Amino acid sequence: MRYLILFVILKTILFSDVNIQLSHINIKHGTTFAIILQSDKNLSQAPNVIYKNKTFQMFTIKGSTKKYRVFIPVDYYSQKQQENVQVVYKEDGLLRKKNFKIEIIDGGYKQNEIIKVSKGKVTLSNKNKKRSEKEYDIVYKNVYSKITPYDLTLNNTFQDPLYSKITSNYGNARIYNGKTKSYHTGTDYRAKVGTDIYASNNGVVALTMDRFYLGKVIYIDHGRGAFSYYSHMSSFKVKEGQKVHKGQIIGKSGKTGRITGPHLHYAFRLYNTTVDPLQYAEVYNKILKLYQ
Repeated sequence: MRYLILFVILKTILFSDVNIQLSHINIKHGTTFAIILQSDKNLSQAPNVIYKNKTFQMFTIKGSTKKYRVFIPVDYYSQKQQENVQVVYKEDGLLRKKNFKIEIIDGGYKQNEIIKVSKGKVTLSNKNKKRSEKEYDIVYKNVYSKITPYDLTLNNTFQDPLYSKITSNYGNARIYNGKTKSYHTGTDYRAKVGTDIYASNNGVVALTMDRFYLGKVIYIDHGRGAFSYYSHMSSFKVKEGQKVHKGQIIGKSGKTGRITGPHLHYAFRLYNTTVDPLQYAEVYNKILKLYQ
């Protein structure tokens, strides 16, 4: 499944010389929307966006203090309802607050995707449960809790991690062995063992490890709260702390972790929220082209 994002200015507020735009106001749960602020004058400090009691700092576009952007994640478990988004900025020494209304709508994800794996991958032993919890703590410390305050993509668009058939889309509701329910947190690509996997954009390798569920996985920091990760791999071609460029081979696909067969699980985390990686890429790429 691919997403065709038509970026239109659905809502604009003009106050003096400040223009604020939302990428869209009807937003599927588990996806991302963008906010752009443009001013005729340089702003003395970066604006902020407040959404669901969380504050997101806006960042300059190519270093210009007249143009700012931020990408906001909408959690998969968000209620389907109207939400308020507030943009806060200083203009001529005065604090301004502008409110927008967005509508969180159903993503229309596939229901009841049936997955069969070994019993030990669903009902964990105490040993594997402790292992899984320890792994999550490591990832949270090194990835999920981190926000690099500058852009590591170097204003490059995102690409797919490989070009192959998508076998399972983000958001699919899953049933493991007839009872355990969850949702698919990424996009699966068909890939036999040993297929080259490419970095979807420039960044820095934040972490590589072998996890119980995800198998061998690489996390790449793209800056400003955005991380892509690549799971079930057979081998790594990069190491932690290494700078990588878009399209660089970072490893080989495999069949490690909780898996029914070899493939690549490609996922995305934005401000510690899992979002659809392909929809994020399309919004990001569109914004990049519209606001240089």
